[in-house]
Amino acid sequence: MPKKTTHSEFAGLTILGRGKTVPTRKLETFSNHHPNRDYTVTLRTEEFTCVCPATGQPDFARLTIEYIPDRRIVESKSLKRYLWSFRDEGTFHEHVTNIILDDLIKALSPRWCKVTADFAVRGGIAITVDAEYRKPRMGARKNISRT
Repeated sequence: MPKKTTHSEFAGLTILGRGKTVPTRKLETFSNHHPNRDYTVTLRTEEFTCVCPATGQPDFARLTIEYIPDRRIVESKSLKRYLWSFRDEGTFHEHVTNIILDDLIKALSPRWCKVTADFAVRGGIAITVDAEYRKPRMGARKNISRT
């Protein structure tokens, strides 16, 4: 019989169902009840914004986060507030995409994760950034380039 969500799992969540919603860089997680199975979680938003670090003009993106969880799963309201925290931050598209990936890796330690940021056209050019991570396998040898 599948394991059901219990009230004790809410104990570590401080954002879900509590108080005023404000932006934060805190990503909250909960236990994966199926850690022995690979499955993909996909999260999308059409509402990601940050600003150009040079002009201060807003940049809009369609953001897709895909990951194969290991022991933890990201709680979606904390992700929403986390993404909101970039709204007034000046950063280049490539940097913000990789910052989001790095923060997800730190919070989740997923088996695999990919962040795709499809930014709206500005100045006649559209930019899409794909940042990807794969957890190294235990005992896998690192590929060392010798010149």
